[in-house]
Amino acid sequence: MLMEKWEWDNGTSPMEFLLLGMGNIPALQRLLFLLSLMIYLMCVVGNILIVVLVVADRHLHTPMYFFLGNLSSLEICYSSTILPRLLASLLTENKTISVQGCIAQFYFFGGFAAAECYLLAMMSYDRYLAICQPLLYASLMTWKVCFQMAAGSWLTGFLIPTAVTPFLAQLKFCRPEAIDHFFCDLTPLLELACSDTRKVRLVAFIFGFLDVVLPFLFTLASYMCIIAAILRIPSSVGRQKAFSTCSSHLTVVTVFYGTLIIVYMLPRTPRLRQLNKVFSFFYTVLTPLVNPLIYSLRNREVREALREALRKALAFTQSS
Repeated sequence: MLMEKWEWDNGTSPMEFLLLGMGNIPALQRLLFLLSLMIYLMCVVGNILIVVLVVADRHLHTPMYFFLGNLSSLEICYSSTILPRLLASLLTENKTISVQGCIAQFYFFGGFAAAECYLLAMMSYDRYLAICQPLLYASLMTWKVCFQMAAGSWLTGFLIPTAVTPFLAQLKFCRPEAIDHFFCDLTPLLELACSDTRKVRLVAFIFGFLDVVLPFLFTLASYMCIIAAILRIPSSVGRQKAFSTCSSHLTVVTVFYGTLIIVYMLPRTPRLRQLNKVFSFFYTVLTPLVNPLIYSLRNREVREALREALRKALAFTQSS
């Protein structure tokens, strides 16, 4: 069958992709809409609450919670690149997205994902200094260094997809332009390409190493040093106290990278595509929701700050 081809550039009329989403069963669409809406609201409210607590409570004015506030801000942006578009398609049953919108979604999703990888690496370095170099921690982890590390994570995150996006925009695509996914990820887009994708795949591989593998190896090395330092602590109480300072971050790293590795290592065969979507849904949608829950449930300082904020809010309500 002769396939029609087109190329996206400034001289052509707007074209569209069709995001197939999670399926076409009407009852399932309504259920997914309610579930996704609830998850998105909880994600935004939970992460905003973490940011407010970090800013408002002076006990949380430390490097660890400064990075946590950045992570929560990042999670709000990260989930907002996917969920509002998904909610709109589930509600209106309009699954089309313009080529420009699709490439923009890929760029921002890739930027926020890369920024999160680097921010998690910076947070692991902070924990490494706190546990392995406690006497030097205050002099090494100054506020200037914290701002530079956070800004570097955000900036690096958006520089990396900037190198891939122009190559993606130059590809020729074939009709029918249906993307078997619920958002514009790189692999489903490349499956639609009629032109040679070797250059895009090579660039994506190189920069994928820089934005995922490199910070992952840095995080892994940091935790190997942390675990070795904890095991050298003679008392069990001391070991437990040291581990408690990094357990929340370690849980977040495990969940994020675990699902990320499964998604991109899982073959996109017809039988496994639905499973791939499920894991993609987990790391793109559920992970931003889980992070504030992990930090609020496992972190004593955050719990105390939350109780204090609720007490003040209740006292203000009663007085007014």
